Amino acid sequence: MTGFGQTTVATGNLNITIEVKSLNSKFLDINLRLPKKYAEKELEVRNLLSDKLERGKISFSIEIQSNGKADVSQRYNEELFEAYYAQLKKLADRVNASHDTLFNLALNAPEVQSTNTKEELDPQEWEKMNTAILDVLAKCDQFRLAEGKVLENKLESYLATIRAGLAEVEILDPKRIERVRAKIKGSIKDFFGSEGFDANRLEQEIIFYIEKLDIHEERVRLKTHLDYFLKIMGEKISNGKKLGFIAQEIGREINTIGSKANDAEIQKHVVVMKEELEKIKEQLNNII
Repeated sequence: MTGFGQTTVATGNLNITIEVKSLNSKFLDINLRLPKKYAEKELEVRNLLSDKLERGKISFSIEIQSNGKADVSQRYNEELFEAYYAQLKKLADRVNASHDTLFNLALNAPEVQSTNTKEELDPQEWEKMNTAILDVLAKCDQFRLAEGKVLENKLESYLATIRAGLAEVEILDPKRIERVRAKIKGSIKDFFGSEGFDANRLEQEIIFYIEKLDIHEERVRLKTHLDYFLKIMGEKISNGKKLGFIAQEIGREINTIGSKANDAEIQKHVVVMKEELEKIKEQLNNII
């Protein structure tokens, strides 16, 4: 399910932007971009993302921008530089050499220059960052909830169409049974004549045959599955997989109704119900 969240945190002379994007995916796939100073917190961030977002192709980034005077990371040992320079100048004067290169020689002498490569993570700063990350994830979740509401309305519409098709099947089914009964009786009479068969035995055979074509149980189960789908969809916890299993059962009952009914008018409604079910299955890929 798609989602988006972004926030900016000001700390010291830095502006830190936190952003999360979520795209549809059956699994959890996390892509992190963290500054070096937060590298040690990667596992903690991953755990937060998996706990709050559960599923999806997740892109999470933290970007740092300076909003003030830049901090010089290069450091110079001034006393050591002066000592090197004085010693080099003394040697140059002794041999009457030029002083032109003495500055660079002293500057590049051992231990004169040093670089602050290690950035220590302030615990208070990370506590502030952790709160901001939770805020971003909450925004992303709200984005998902808004999309989920739209998706819920679509699914309810598809289910309503299936339910309407089932209602039409229930109206047509008794007429179908009568047509089957009349057709069998007519065919038997045409073949044997009015005196050539046992009417009681014929009635028993018709009942047996019609029982094999009966779709009452399938209709009841389909209605139950539709009600259960709506019930699960209304629950607060994540139930995407369960809805997928219920959709499979709905499809099984629709297919059985179509094959057992063997009726052109009923088959029209079965086709419509199958179309709506395919829409449901497609949308379920976006549900956690």
